[in-house]
Amino acid sequence: MIRVNQAGEHGATRIYAGQMAVLKNKEDLDILKTMAIQEQDHLEKFNRLIIEHQVRPTLLQPVWHVAGYALGVATALLGREAAYACTIAVEEVIDEHYQDQLSLLEIEVPSGELIDTIRTCRDDEIHHKDIAIEQGGREANGYAFLTTAIKSASRLAIWLSKRL
Repeated sequence: MIRVNQAGEHGATRIYAGQMAVLKNKEDLDILKTMAIQEQDHLEKFNRLIIEHQVRPTLLQPVWHVAGYALGVATALLGREAAYACTIAVEEVIDEHYQDQLSLLEIEVPSGELIDTIRTCRDDEIHHKDIAIEQGGREANGYAFLTTAIKSASRLAIWLSKRL
């Protein structure tokens, strides 16, 4: 759990970095910076947990570093709505992913730092999705295709990060 969550939070920071490199509107930059700061906070928590629990990071970390940034740039180049559609898609997958983890953990360990961290991160991710919806993410050209592709890629990244 810690490995895949750390990888996902790293990828999220890279997506926002890519989007901020393209989108220059002050309102969008302020929104993206706020979400990026929260993702960086999540990443720092999982980086610490990786060390504390002696968990090996995914071998795919360099791939997610580049792929996350590329996804952020690509969606922002498609327009601000597509950038927010990306956030909606990623956060919906992460919400499901974190909820699955919480369901497992709550059976065995109803409290503790890991479960509290996952709950906090999940709440933030849901909030990011809500912001992206408010910003018109569902109005992106090709929304259904774009979000389906991003969700599939996100699920594949989770699957691979669990194993490698």
